[in-house]
Order: sequence, then C-alpha cells, then structure tokens
Amino acid sequence: MDKKKIEKAIKMILEAVGADLTRKDIARTPQRVAQMYEEILGGQFKDASQALEVVLEQKHDEIILLKGIPLYSLCEHHLLPFIGRAHVAYIPDKKITGLSKIARVVDILSKRLQVQERLSTEIADVIMKKLKPKGVMVVIEAEHLCMSMRGVKKPGASTTTSVVRGVFRTNSKTRAEALSLISS
Repeated sequence: MDKKKIEKAIKMILEAVGADLTRKDIARTPQRVAQMYEEILGGQFKDASQALEVVLEQKHDEIILLKGIPLYSLCEHHLLPFIGRAHVAYIPDKKITGLSKIARVVDILSKRLQVQERLSTEIADVIMKKLKPKGVMVVIEAEHLCMSMRGVKKPGASTTTSVVRGVFRTNSKTRAEALSLISS
C-alpha cells in the first residue's frame, strides 16, 4: 500500500473542502488517514484460504454455526463503512477447522474494498474450496453508512445477504434448520 500517495490525496481532499492544513488539529490528518487505510484495508493482499487450517479429520455431519461475527468493511462505491454481523454455517464432510479460523476468513475478506453481496459469496467460496464440506451457508446483516448518512439517509436500515452452497441449497430442511439457529 502506498501510504505517501494516500497522504497526498487526503491533503488534496482537505484543501478542496476548505480545511486549513496549518491548523494543529488537522496537520497530521493525512498521515492518520493513511494509517487507517492500511489497517482497514489490510485484507486486500491476503489469501483468506490461508487462515483455514484443518484441525480435525473425522466424520461429522451436523451443522457447525458461528453466529454474530462482527464485521466492518469499506464500500467500494462511496468509500464509507458498512458494519454488521456474519453468520457462517457449514456441514463438514471430513475436515473440521477451528472456530476462530472462520472468523479470520470473515475478517480478512472484510478488510478490502467490498460490496456486501460479493463478501458473502467470497466467504462461502473460500470455505467450500478449502474444507470441501457438504455445504456452507453465509448470512450477512449490515448497515451501510452510504445509505444511512448520505443519499436516501435511512439510518438503521439493514441489508441482508445470503449465500448457500451444497446441502444447504439442495435440502430445504437443512437450510431451514440453519436459518432457525441463526434467528434464535
């Protein structure tokens, strides 16, 4: 990430909106913003599948659900955050990963310029590819600040996306069970 380029761009934005860059409170803002972008977009160059390691290789054919994983991402359309929770369910075939590994996948993929729809799909695809489970379901509920603080200005409105793979797609009872666990 080119932090110097980000600093230069932020200086230009601050000047364009009429900010006085000589003010003590604003003088270091370009550096702070560059550091923030390095942190919140740190997943940009990481391979999320590397976070998933197989902990156990054993037969387990029941739902494993990690519910309410906090996520913070940056909308690529307006460069404003969307904030929410991800719920990730999978039914292993033979490979089980640590619960924190699922949360790490969500974290890495969230720390990119994103749209919620693609984020949901990417999480499901990484888990399907790496663990080869019988199925994966990802549900994300998030508030988009680009909709809350600008444009239509509807704070509190929530967007829900859902991605289902494998048995969650083909078996309505399994899908319903997972959705019931998520909503409980």
